[in-house]
Amino acid sequence: MDIDKLKSIIESVLFISGEPVKISKISKILGAPKPEVENALMLLGAEYSNRGLAIIKKEDMVEMATNPENSGYVSELVKAEIQENLSQAALEVLSIIAYRSPISRAEIESIRGVNSSFTIRSLLMRGLLERTDNPRDGRGYLYKVSFKFLEKLGVEGVEKLPDWEVLSKDGRIDSIVGSHQLGSDNNSQK
Repeated sequence: MDIDKLKSIIESVLFISGEPVKISKISKILGAPKPEVENALMLLGAEYSNRGLAIIKKEDMVEMATNPENSGYVSELVKAEIQENLSQAALEVLSIIAYRSPISRAEIESIRGVNSSFTIRSLLMRGLLERTDNPRDGRGYLYKVSFKFLEKLGVEGVEKLPDWEVLSKDGRIDSIVGSHQLGSDNNSQK
């Protein structure tokens, strides 16, 4: 594969992931040998050296991040977002997690139909979510609401949320999540 095309695809994969990704997984997705992927990552890192983004590598994991030199400016933005009211997207994600937890990012995205990485990250930084390792998928996490979330709402537990009994067991949501899991299982068998 052409090196520029390889860098472009890797950049897209890292951008949309929002989390560290195994280099071996990128290699598998691209159908490119691991040394070629590592070379493309090194070239991307060099291209980013005087820009706003950086490639961070740790063992077999790689992630796209902001340039450390810009951390003060990024901190101001993040601090402002944390202190602002929640967006519609954040409210949707919080609702899904509150009524369906523990739930994976992929399941949240299958319900919403859009990438939710940034929103989840923002909610984690605000302390409204907690994440734990996913026993069904060692590469991902499960999300649930935090004590801070319950405190802010003034409820003793998620089961005290309005219509929790009905909404937490809504079969329509189960079918959406179930079809996503079935699709993932079929893709992993290919």
